[in-house]
Amino acid sequence: MATREETPMDQAVFDKTMETELGKGTDRRVAEGRARAAGVRAYRKAHGEPEREAKPAEERSHAPAASAAGGDGGAAAAGAAQVPAGAVAYAAPGAAAVRTAPPPTGKVPAPKPGAPDKHRLLALVAPEGIQRVEREQGDRINVFPHLLMEEFVSLLVMSAFLIVFSTFVNAPLRELANPNLTPNPSKAPWYFLGLQELLRYFHPQIAGVIVPTLILVGLMAVPYVDRNPSTKPGDRKLAITLFTMLFMFGAVLTMAGSFFRGPSFNWIWPWGQHTSLFFDL
Repeated sequence: MATREETPMDQAVFDKTMETELGKGTDRRVAEGRARAAGVRAYRKAHGEPEREAKPAEERSHAPAASAAGGDGGAAAAGAAQVPAGAVAYAAPGAAAVRTAPPPTGKVPAPKPGAPDKHRLLALVAPEGIQRVEREQGDRINVFPHLLMEEFVSLLVMSAFLIVFSTFVNAPLRELANPNLTPNPSKAPWYFLGLQELLRYFHPQIAGVIVPTLILVGLMAVPYVDRNPSTKPGDRKLAITLFTMLFMFGAVLTMAGSFFRGPSFNWIWPWGQHTSLFFDL
């Protein structure tokens, strides 16, 4: 059988195709392969397909013996008798001749002497290039057992804190309410102390109506002002800033009314005339 270099081809077609492929910027090895294929096709179109080589004399001598054996069993027996030890036999359906392959050598395949080396690269494609990932991995967890376990541990920690706190802090019940005796200072519940603190600085219309109305309207307007759909804190700076300002505003007023307002709701420093905080549990 003729090798690749010995295959006849049309040299004019080869040169023309080679020049065209190189002009398009094709790699020289690829261009050479395309030009050789075009030259071979042009040669065979002009001179016809080449005749296949005759079978070796040994195979021709085995063919009559295989057919004379009668049936497939005889052909298989004749072919098996001629296969060398360690060789692999390939028998085409309905054919009497047997083609043998050399046994494996265990060596790494190497190119023929003088033939150029060919390197084939295996490309690694990331999963994102094949399928579209709708959300990031790990951005959601199951409610059970992950969330419920954390909540249960938090419940145990808070229960232990309340038990220890109630053991060391005395919190007796106060006397019955007496309408003839008003306590001094008279403070509202802690969740209204922020408004009571505002009454020390502004008119009741401002502290009790306008400021709470502005706060409620501002909270309702936040989703319309900040329309960012992201849930990452780094992408919600406006919403986090507004919430932090509102939280600190209420916390400072509540703490001031709870700890630094003494008799007649006057401002009292703990290190001044009164050495204790006016805070009722």
